[in-house]
Amino acid sequence: MICTGACSIDVSSDDAPLPMATMWDDNDIRAHALMTEAVHRHGALAGVELWHGGASVMNRSSRIAPLSPSGIPWMATHVGFMGNLRPRAMDRQDIRDVLRWQAEGARKARQAGFDIVYVYAGMGYLGYEFLLPEYNHRIDEYGGSIENRVRFVRELIEVTKDAVGKDCGVALRISIEELRGRPGRHLPSEAHEVISLLAETPDLFDVKMDSSPTDCSASRFTGEGSHEPVIDFVKTLTKKPVVGVGRFTSPDTMVSQIRRGVLDFIGGARPSIADPFLPAKIREGRVDEIRECIGCNICISSWHDGVPVRCTQNPTAGEEWRRGWHPENPGKAERREKVLVIGGGPAGLEAALTLGRRGHEVTLAEAGSSFGGRLVFERGLPGLSAWNRVVDYRLGRLREMPNVQLYLESRLGADDIADFAPDHVAVATGARWTNFTYSSMEIPVGRIEHPHVFTPDDIAAGRLPEGPTLVFDFDNYYMGGVITEHLAGLGVSVSYATPAGQASAWTIMTNELPLVHRALSRRAVPVTTLVTVSDFDGEVATLTHIFTGETEKRPCRNLVITGLRLPKDELFQELIARRDMLRDAGVKTIERIGDALAPGAIAHAVHSGHLYARDMGQGARGFRRDAPIVEFEPAFTSRAGLAEA
Repeated sequence: MICTGACSIDVSSDDAPLPMATMWDDNDIRAHALMTEAVHRHGALAGVELWHGGASVMNRSSRIAPLSPSGIPWMATHVGFMGNLRPRAMDRQDIRDVLRWQAEGARKARQAGFDIVYVYAGMGYLGYEFLLPEYNHRIDEYGGSIENRVRFVRELIEVTKDAVGKDCGVALRISIEELRGRPGRHLPSEAHEVISLLAETPDLFDVKMDSSPTDCSASRFTGEGSHEPVIDFVKTLTKKPVVGVGRFTSPDTMVSQIRRGVLDFIGGARPSIADPFLPAKIREGRVDEIRECIGCNICISSWHDGVPVRCTQNPTAGEEWRRGWHPENPGKAERREKVLVIGGGPAGLEAALTLGRRGHEVTLAEAGSSFGGRLVFERGLPGLSAWNRVVDYRLGRLREMPNVQLYLESRLGADDIADFAPDHVAVATGARWTNFTYSSMEIPVGRIEHPHVFTPDDIAAGRLPEGPTLVFDFDNYYMGGVITEHLAGLGVSVSYATPAGQASAWTIMTNELPLVHRALSRRAVPVTTLVTVSDFDGEVATLTHIFTGETEKRPCRNLVITGLRLPKDELFQELIARRDMLRDAGVKTIERIGDALAPGAIAHAVHSGHLYARDMGQGARGFRRDAPIVEFEPAFTSRAGLAEA
């Protein structure tokens, strides 16, 4: 079954500008029908998660006061979810209206061709709010006892079943983590009591956790199948089938939960973003070819950003329509050419794989003793071992290709490349961390030079600080936090400082922020926010508050700066300087990719390598081949080629 995400049943449930589906009018019916027809052509079922967000939505576009059982707002910690309009308490007419909207949405869903229609009672949304007494302070038949608090959800299911008749199944998606922790009156927990009260009402139970950090947890903190301790009892209380999620990537884990009676069906959103052909590969015995989700949650960050989904493992995610990219078949090149990819990190590996699939003669040369680039070090940091699947998957496929040659310990210069005489050269030499720092006005103020100043590259090379150490993090993604954990785990006395409002602040986008703070707390790491490091002399670091300018002297012998990365482009610059020789040797184009072009997350590097391999030699960099954006980088770096340069 292929499901939509949350699909609003009324304009009073408006999550804009975040991505959301709607089932409001006939236009929505026609739009969804395009999807359901395609799903049916492939022999699958289509499900729609009808949804009212209640107090969790801000209704930024509609400007309608959000609805809630008792006027209690949902607590937002992500600024993108925050708003100043508080919800209003629902009266009986409001309850009747929501039930009517659910029924109308269900009828529209049936007309659009959906096979399974959802009632959503999870993740802080309206149905969930009725279940929890913290949100539900009502003294009527919808509040108080667990039987009363379940009433609204039961009625949502009943009106949905009445609306779709025998044409569709009706599923209940419900979060039970918080309820599982509450003792029940007659059963072990309120979660047990809710499932028991609704046991035969829906046709399918879809069970999950309550909050994003636990429901969609990153692999850095949580293994696959992590929901089992919370949801394992559901099948003991109902005869209806049960589906669950939990970032399942291993077929063995999936089968284990089914055989042990935990679940009947496996829910897989993130794993099927990483590999849309996951079910087919399992069915056909091609398990080694599965492109496993690494659990970095870049996909979830794209929802927070309000942009099409993206994926570290699958660079085609979100590009299927925009660029016409198939997840595994990039199409054969018009002519076979000889391509040299220099650098075996994420960008280089992806470029080599996609070039090989296009039929080119590919050579991948890595100066180091292992493929993986930055991941050679990062995969050994706390919680990041699963990220090495980026390397493992690509190496596994590359080693099967007769038209691809792989070389380690192969440091190349311009003369070596001229002797090799490729048609095209992709420079994927990565980036390096620097000792730059910034002022309180977000302006770079230059480098801090001192023998006891370190970067993550120093840690990777085995140069470790001794004695009290301050990690100054303005990268704001994972590296500052994991380096701090790593050093603390080695017994280094370490503290953490950042100009942001939280440690590893950007990880709010990937659902990791609360877990980052818990991890640092477990290591007893002091965290200081809203400061920059303005000076360091080997004994004391001067911290300056970014708003007030107040300073603090922090005793420390070492400073680890996790901030600015710059491309390692020395080889590229050498090639530019010797362009005439390379042109005479037959080289047509040279291009930087990945961090060597613009440092970013691993997802950016993989996408850059894939884009290069798709468009190599074409010159244009647009989203649509029939309307290219013809903005080139300076002279020799563009795909216009050496001759034109």
